[in-house]
Amino acid sequence: MTYPLHVAVIWHQHQPLYKSRIVQSSVSDGQYRLPWVRLHGIKDYLDLVLILANYPKLHQTVNLVPSLILQIEDYVAGTAIDPYLGLALRPTETLSQEQKEFIIEHFFDGNHHTLIDPHPRYAELYGYRQDKGREWCLENWDLQDYSDLLAWHNLSWFDPLFWDDPDIAHWLRQDRGFSLGDRQRIYSKQREILARIIPQHRQMQQEGQLEVITSPYTHPILPLLADTDSGRVAVPDMTLPHRQFQWAEDIPRHLRKAWEMYQERFGQTPRGLWPSEQSVSPAILPYITEQGFRWICSDEAVLGWTLKHFFHRDASGNVQEPELLYRPYRLETPHGDLAIVFRDHRLSDLIGFTYGAMEPKRAATDLVGHLEAIARSLKSHQADGSTGLQEPWLVTIALDGENCWEYYPEDGKPFLEALYRILSDHKDIKLVTVSEFTDQYPPTATIPAAQLHSGSWVDGSFTTWIGDPAKNRAWDLLTEARQVLANHPEATEENNPEVWEALYAAEGSDWFWWFGEGHSSNQDAIFDQLFREHLAAIYQALNEPVPLEVRRPLESHTARGDHAPQSFIHPYIDGRGDEQDWDKAGRIEIGGSRGTMHRSSPIQRLWYGVDHLNFYLRLDFRAGIKLGSDIAPELNLLWFYPNQTMHNSPVPLVELPDEAPLNYLFHHHLGINLLTGTLWFQEAGESFSWHSRASRAQVGLETCLELAVPWADLQIEPDWSLELVLVLSDGGRYRSYLPENALIPVGIP
Repeated sequence: MTYPLHVAVIWHQHQPLYKSRIVQSSVSDGQYRLPWVRLHGIKDYLDLVLILANYPKLHQTVNLVPSLILQIEDYVAGTAIDPYLGLALRPTETLSQEQKEFIIEHFFDGNHHTLIDPHPRYAELYGYRQDKGREWCLENWDLQDYSDLLAWHNLSWFDPLFWDDPDIAHWLRQDRGFSLGDRQRIYSKQREILARIIPQHRQMQQEGQLEVITSPYTHPILPLLADTDSGRVAVPDMTLPHRQFQWAEDIPRHLRKAWEMYQERFGQTPRGLWPSEQSVSPAILPYITEQGFRWICSDEAVLGWTLKHFFHRDASGNVQEPELLYRPYRLETPHGDLAIVFRDHRLSDLIGFTYGAMEPKRAATDLVGHLEAIARSLKSHQADGSTGLQEPWLVTIALDGENCWEYYPEDGKPFLEALYRILSDHKDIKLVTVSEFTDQYPPTATIPAAQLHSGSWVDGSFTTWIGDPAKNRAWDLLTEARQVLANHPEATEENNPEVWEALYAAEGSDWFWWFGEGHSSNQDAIFDQLFREHLAAIYQALNEPVPLEVRRPLESHTARGDHAPQSFIHPYIDGRGDEQDWDKAGRIEIGGSRGTMHRSSPIQRLWYGVDHLNFYLRLDFRAGIKLGSDIAPELNLLWFYPNQTMHNSPVPLVELPDEAPLNYLFHHHLGINLLTGTLWFQEAGESFSWHSRASRAQVGLETCLELAVPWADLQIEPDWSLELVLVLSDGGRYRSYLPENALIPVGIP
């Protein structure tokens, strides 16, 4: 008997609790600090399953986190008002100066390529802010400009799947001249769509096309609730908070509340659990099985740590040991067996971070090509040499189901439709829910529970949520508040639900994600505030004084200087340096911020980043400089690869100082003529020689220099690291280099 390649796609739909229990009016009277449940609700949750419904042969799994469900229901009931919504429903003649400033600053939040540029009036207003500046808008906009912006910030988030709705189609054609009544009707339409989300998931689960799963109540990292010392399993020298958080008794509370919420909404018990941040440890398994869950999911990094095996990938990024990754495992616990599946990290990331930058059909065929390559690899490992799969294998793709679509054309609809058309007709690939697969093919490979690694989807560690000074301060504040609650045994969930709801909210993973180094957004201060408001609500519900430390921000939220890349980037290479395209890139200050001796530097700032297709570089020039006179006309990029055996050669320039890192040997060299935009590419050969190679690098040169170098040009392996130096020259003669006394470290996806 032969089998198709089974594929389990799991979409993770989650938002933290933006609802504050502290009454504090600023730009509006809302108790919800941020609008993302409402806006993603009209763009990402319903359309994802409606598109799938058109392809009934394809089955998938969706995780609806309880904290998301609660907030959707608040908006449907009309009891949730966030600052953005409060302003959208306000007569423009009553707007204060502070409110107008907030609107100009925040009502363009979103990817402008996909959410703003397609709509002429919205793009016009965005152009005013970008080209003329915020102060100009404050001085020159009339009330109609504000009214149109308030309308378009809400209209642009409607998924294209809903654009044929008569009301939405009318508003899109209207373009401008929106009234308060229009904005009120737009909000009513939002609530209509939000009200369909849970029923649609319930219906598709009853029909057998979906499996809906859940997560711990407010998305806490269960291993860290059990014991923050678990952070040292992956990082033995991690600096931990001063106070150990060790409240394993909170784990069954989160699981029970999630279980009960699910039963009420879906009329059955859940089978699968998405552990928050795919974080697992031996300590949490008994609680999961005791509650009744049958399977969980985590990341390939956790499996690698567990098996003490590093997953190697070929030049195309495909796993070379597929028989280890593409199967469920059985975990034995005191309360019964628990199945666990581990996602293919790279395939998940391709959907999450890369395919949005590709033509939709090409992206869809690329993903199917990877699945076909996995099947071929599994067949090649079969002893009998047969051409069909002799065992049932399961590839798990699991990722965030909301944020990535903002970077896709038409919110991902063309990509998903192209992908689903191919898969619906593919005789050798079958999309299944996890429970469908494990029911039919129970896991045969066993992982002893004590052997399971303690880690998350991020490098198999917890460093994203603990270990940084700001993150540790947050844990110390949480530990202190939790102890105060423990000192009040009379405060039970029955007679003081407010204090427990505040605790659960504060235990969520999202706050710790944003604290400290590693991740940042233009709303860091609000996340800081929300976390501390949840803590303050614990004290207030117990009639205890709120400590001063809880009232103070955990960290400064001023603009950052040098920092490493925070995520994949996909910039348009046009030489204009779009601020949104590069906001997650690494940054190195070259000019004035490093001291008076550097204020005259013609290059002020360097940006760099990657995705699965390219390495990206951007150089910001000092205003008014002339290329070729104020700055040397040739830019040389030189790469070398630590710990890799290969031919290397010296920098091919004359008059080069004999000092590090200029006297290092390098493997690749890309030269760019800044006057013409032309380039040349070389690879090191024997005897310190250089050989010309073809390159498909893209160069954009206008207000800044932008560069995209395909990984295919470099022909190097996934997961390697590289280091880069930039050298300026004139006619092959060295002039200067950057960054000063350093190399740029880059990780290859």
